Amino acid sequence: MMRLFATSLVAMIATTPALAQDHSQMDHSAHPIPAAPEEAPEVDHSKMDHGAMGHSPPAAPQASSPNNLTGPPNAADAIWGAEAMRPTREALYQEHGNMQMFWFQGDRLEYRARAGDDGYLWDVQGYYGGDLDKFWFKSEGEGSFGEPLESAEVQALYSRAIAPFFDLQAGVRQDMTGPDRTHAVIGIQGLMPYMFEVDAAAFLSSKGDLTARVETEYDQRLTQRLTLQPRAEMNLSTQDIPELGIGSGIDNLELGLRLRYEIAREFAPYIGVEQEWKLGGSRDYARLAGEDPSATNYIIGVRFWF
Repeated sequence: MMRLFATSLVAMIATTPALAQDHSQMDHSAHPIPAAPEEAPEVDHSKMDHGAMGHSPPAAPQASSPNNLTGPPNAADAIWGAEAMRPTREALYQEHGNMQMFWFQGDRLEYRARAGDDGYLWDVQGYYGGDLDKFWFKSEGEGSFGEPLESAEVQALYSRAIAPFFDLQAGVRQDMTGPDRTHAVIGIQGLMPYMFEVDAAAFLSSKGDLTARVETEYDQRLTQRLTLQPRAEMNLSTQDIPELGIGSGIDNLELGLRLRYEIAREFAPYIGVEQEWKLGGSRDYARLAGEDPSATNYIIGVRFWF
């Protein structure tokens, strides 16, 4: 069957003029064969005048560097000279790198409700100076309404930056209550990793008493305006100071929690609670004086700065 189909197909092709053309009888001369392309003449580039062409060979690419936008330090000295550039650098430093600023903060201004007589507390500080050197002043104190001040002090300190977020401070502290005492002060103040603010100082009094204080606080922002601040303070002494009711070792410990609402960045009222303990020999002195060695304070206060 397949052989019969193939034979019929060959017969149809042979008898159809459109499909069966005798290529051997075609006049191929009517279709000339295109000539092979001529080879382009060879050009001697060594004899060309490249300057007359209006361009120069491209410059070799320079190696990229992560600091290729900064340039060498004090590069202008090579052009104008170091002496000519020195006044310009000093003016730039004064205008942009050593501006004198004044800053003041009322860190804690509080009304304290507690068992017995309600009380109050202030804790303010500020400075005037530049990036590296500052005059720093601090004052804090507390008392009960209707009674004499329990404690009050003023500090005047020279502050020198020793790290990007820490200052070394030294100066004097004057107590405003109790036996007259003046203290030499040395301490550090700054911002530790994880944004803990730290203020630690040692005090050597004019009577030879050596004491120390460590304060730390942390601002946990809850919203754009609401901040929760845990705070701790510890006072220590190397000896008993009976006239001040202070025993050797840890004198007292304070732990507090404040919730602050920023009406503006510079002004924020807050509420909170703080627990105080007198420890060791200081607890014994408090009991002998008829005082409670521990107290809970419910706080309403305000924090501001300018």
